Amino acid sequence: MENLKEFQNQINALLSSFKEEISILRTNRPSPRIVENIYVNYMEQNMQIKQLGSITVEMPRDIIVTLWDKSLIPIVAKAIETANLGLGVSALENMVRAKLPELTTERRDEIIKLVKSTAEETRIKMRRQRNDVNKLISAEIDKDLKFKMKDDLQKKVDQFNDSMDRLIEDKIKDLSS
Repeated sequence: MENLKEFQNQINALLSSFKEEISILRTNRPSPRIVENIYVNYMEQNMQIKQLGSITVEMPRDIIVTLWDKSLIPIVAKAIETANLGLGVSALENMVRAKLPELTTERRDEIIKLVKSTAEETRIKMRRQRNDVNKLISAEIDKDLKFKMKDDLQKKVDQFNDSMDRLIEDKIKDLSS
């Protein structure tokens, strides 16, 4: 039973990792996550933009970075441009504005393919972990316990797959809107 708890923790970590990975992929809606982890050299230290100011979203497709040190505005604007995110960046006197362009159908299809391939990689990792647990369960002597544990394992795998399908579906809807 301890193996099943450990497996549950592992697949929860896989789901969280997958969610994080696809949340960064750009949709038609702006998100602070798009720029917050870009590094900037500030006082001879590499710091993330989120550590240097506040990031807000202005609908329909603008991300506003208001920096605490106004001397950083040109540096942050340059860092966002060189990150090759496809954002239109403008440095204003008290902030940096990054504008998301409209997603083209071609780019949308590329992102959907990327989401699906990332999902498949995550499923493969889960299968490896499932196989490891299955080997441990097969070593169990009590046949009733072995059957129950395999049944519980399959239920956890089914829940994982349902969660993955929902995440993929939600991301595709997000990209299509």
